[in-house]
Amino acid sequence: MENSEKTKNSAQRKRGRPPAFDRETVLAAARDTFWEHGYDGSSIADLTAAMGITPQSLYAAFTSKADLYREALDQYRRMPRPDPGNPLQERVDTVTAFERFLRNSAMIFTAPEHPKGCMISTAVLNCAEENEPIAHHVSSMRLQTLDIFTARIKRGIEEGDIRADTNARSLARFLGAIVQGMSVQARDGASAEELFDMIAHARSELLRHQVDRAHVS
Repeated sequence: MENSEKTKNSAQRKRGRPPAFDRETVLAAARDTFWEHGYDGSSIADLTAAMGITPQSLYAAFTSKADLYREALDQYRRMPRPDPGNPLQERVDTVTAFERFLRNSAMIFTAPEHPKGCMISTAVLNCAEENEPIAHHVSSMRLQTLDIFTARIKRGIEEGDIRADTNARSLARFLGAIVQGMSVQARDGASAEELFDMIAHARSELLRHQVDRAHVS
């Protein structure tokens, strides 16, 4: 009788235990939901339906919607790029580095296997007051990118391929605006080829700041 009771209790615990799931897989589903609908536009019901888990499992694994969003943003940053590597860190000239970065971005923003645009560039621009901490978090991510752009331009100045009188921060903001603009255009249906045409204009601006090697003694 005692063994029968133990078996019954064990079965009840097993039935009540949330099913195991692959964290990266369900996180990718949440990422795409947030990417498509934004933070405010993605309800817990939307998220759990996409992830294939219960609300209880979501909160047990990710604590809150806000923490799930932060983790989804981190996963977005880790997504493989069409052109592997980080051109902003490689030993190439500044114009080439940014052209490759922007072309990579254009291919990601228009890829058919996930939502269009950039999950970070235009995320949480307007939100409910209670979601201000999330808006601040995403804003800080955009500022990090701006800092990375600025540092790369300054590196170009130090290495002698960008003119010394270049305003690195201003040029970095221009390139950041190009990324944000490409994100919006991609959301509105622009193709990769159309975004490449935008990048050609950005490249022309970068070339204005490039040192003319032919006239360097």
